Amino acid sequence: MIARALAAALGFAVALPACAQNARIVASVRDVQGRPVADAVIVAVPVDGPARLPAKPGEVQIVQVDREFVPKVTVVVTGTPVAFPNRDEVRHHVYSFSTPKRFELPLYHGVPPQPVVFDKPGVVVLGCNIHDWMVAYVYVSESPHAAKTRSDGIAEIDDVPARSYVVRAWHPQLEGDESSTRRTIEVRSPRSELTFELALKPEVRVRRAPTVQRGGSY
Repeated sequence: MIARALAAALGFAVALPACAQNARIVASVRDVQGRPVADAVIVAVPVDGPARLPAKPGEVQIVQVDREFVPKVTVVVTGTPVAFPNRDEVRHHVYSFSTPKRFELPLYHGVPPQPVVFDKPGVVVLGCNIHDWMVAYVYVSESPHAAKTRSDGIAEIDDVPARSYVVRAWHPQLEGDESSTRRTIEVRSPRSELTFELALKPEVRVRRAPTVQRGGSY
């Protein structure tokens, strides 16, 4: 019994450092006035080679409700299937002309039979052919170490192996190129912190059309 207990204790002692190797990246994003920036994407890419992506990423949903896409910004890894449920009483025609993923979902209610697989990294801008003000973004990351900032401007990326990373930030209103935000950090357990200051362009939104009467097709 004593030998078995000792072996178990030693096994735990060996396993503990392996768990402790993984860390958390905490990124704070502010604009040039020092205000927190929501919906900014933070991506960490290992310096010494590509990070391992999940073999089969889980399905993600971008919902159409009240004639808007929810959420406005979605972060996925390469190869993720995304479903587009339409919960409005009107039909939508979802599309994108962005290079990483061009697709169309012609006018429909409910849920299309097949999700859209985002198989190339990059930013995909979504729109609706019927409702011009409906705009959203899918950020397709080549790294699994990616997250979106909350309303307080903070993004947290968990379970990050300790190593060197190039970390960058993106936002739909980012002034200039995403590559200008790149910085290299050494991630150590248990937590690594960094701050981004982003220059943002004014948001341009198409004015919403008046709500159609109940029972209208569009």
